[in-house]
Amino acid sequence: MAMDWHGMATAAALFPSFDGSEDGLLPDLPSSGPTWTMLDPKHASGLKSQMKALQGAVGIENTGFFTLGEGIIIDATATVEAGASLIGPCYIGPRATVRSGAYVREYSWICADAVVGHATEVKHSILLPGAKAPHFNYVGDSILGKNVNLGAGTKLSNLRNDGGEVHLRVNGERVPSGLRKFGALLGEGVALGCNSVTNPGVVLGCNSVVWPNVTVTGIHGAESQHR
Repeated sequence: MAMDWHGMATAAALFPSFDGSEDGLLPDLPSSGPTWTMLDPKHASGLKSQMKALQGAVGIENTGFFTLGEGIIIDATATVEAGASLIGPCYIGPRATVRSGAYVREYSWICADAVVGHATEVKHSILLPGAKAPHFNYVGDSILGKNVNLGAGTKLSNLRNDGGEVHLRVNGERVPSGLRKFGALLGEGVALGCNSVTNPGVVLGCNSVVWPNVTVTGIHGAESQHR
C-alpha cells in the first residue's frame, strides 16, 4: 500500500509550532499543498518573491564582514562576525548569529535565534527560528524548521548530477517536484549527524534523526530514524 505523502509535506505537518507570532520578519509559508512550492523561484508567493518585498536596513555596524548587492537586512540584535560574507537580498533576524567564514547568499532568510556557522554556505533557503547550520554545512534551496540541528559537515544537496527535475521518492514512487533545484524540507527538531547527506528532494518529518555518515533519499514521516 503506497504511503500518502501529501499530508507529510505540508507546512502544518513539518512546522506545527510556527504560527507567525515569532520575532522579526517572517516568511509566509504555504497554507496548503506541498511546502516545496515555496522554493519555486517563479512562484508568486515563493521565497524569492517574498524576499524582494521585504523592507529594512543593516541595523548593526559593519565590523569586518563583507556585503555585496542590495536588500541586505540585519536586525540590530543579530551578530555577524568579522570574516562572514553576505550577498543581498538576504535577511538576518533578531539574535541570529552568522559566524566568521560563513557565506550567506541571495534569498537566504535567517530567522530569529538561528545560526549560520563557520564555513557554512546558505543559498535560497529559510532557517526558521532556532535552526542551526553551525559547522561546515551546505544548505541550498531548503527549509529548516525550528530547532533543527545539522552536524558538522552535513550537506543538503539541491541539484541532480544531470541537472534534471528533482523527483521525491516514497515507497518506490517517484513524485515530481517541478523544481530543478530542491534540497530538503526538515521538520521541527530534526537532527542530522556529522557528515550526513540528503539527496535532492528529501522531506523529513518532525524529530527525525539521521546518523553520522548516512545518505538519505525520499519522503519520511515524523520521528523517522536513518542509520
